[in-house]
Amino acid sequence: MPTITQQRRAWLEPSVMPGFGLTFGFTLSWLGLIVLIPLATILLKAAGMGWQEFVAVGLSPRAIASYRLSFGTAAAAGLVNAVLGLLVAWVLVRYRFPGKRVVSALVDLPFALPTAVAGIALTALYAPNGWIGQFLEPIGIKVAFTPIGIIIALIFVGLPFVVRSVEPVLADLGRDVEEAAATLGASRFQTFNRVIMPAIGPALLTGFALAFARGVGEYGSVIFISGNMPGRTEIAPLLIVTQLEQYDFNGATAIAVVMMLVSFTILLLINGIQAASRRRMGI
Repeated sequence: MPTITQQRRAWLEPSVMPGFGLTFGFTLSWLGLIVLIPLATILLKAAGMGWQEFVAVGLSPRAIASYRLSFGTAAAAGLVNAVLGLLVAWVLVRYRFPGKRVVSALVDLPFALPTAVAGIALTALYAPNGWIGQFLEPIGIKVAFTPIGIIIALIFVGLPFVVRSVEPVLADLGRDVEEAAATLGASRFQTFNRVIMPAIGPALLTGFALAFARGVGEYGSVIFISGNMPGRTEIAPLLIVTQLEQYDFNGATAIAVVMMLVSFTILLLINGIQAASRRRMGI
């Protein structure tokens, strides 16, 4: 772990990029223009509201139900993607097979595909009369227009974040680490649990955080398959749009502020866990 003195010396060392003051100033300016100023505008707009008005809209039963749905389904989809994304990344890194490049390209498809198209396609598949839904409906499993459908849509859009976060770390890890562990008598489970997982843990957590953040704010792929029933399948981004369509800008701002504060708190907690994990590993 580098000391504070060593870190200060590293800052003063010559770099290929221009001076620290210039690059740091440009970074802060661009970050302020793109991120901080819009967020500050929302907070100032919310500060102009009365506390009673803010609570009446931002913490109404309908809004709380939408928060619970948005954050709950995003967390569930993120956990599923953490498992599935790890498996996909493992296959792409550790094995060679025909069509590997095609599979790798398919992983990135949700990045390029308009989310509305994904929502329409998933709804057509999982609707009661859809290709898959028609077989699930007779056995009592309803996917479309339920939270399950929302989770499936968020799994679709969030999977690439986990795969692309874990894949380079697995590639750098190499097979020699597994072979060394096997030589020392470790089982496959011990090798994965004590050697591989600590190494890829921070990257896997990063992928989960990205997938979770994408899921919380996802709109296009969800509105078709959710059914948009207030109190049941209405996500928070849709509620914000509904308020805007009714020209209730204060209501939309209140809901946006609550979502922003909760999202920031959760991501801050995840970053804290990542920092603790890196310190434990000596990174």
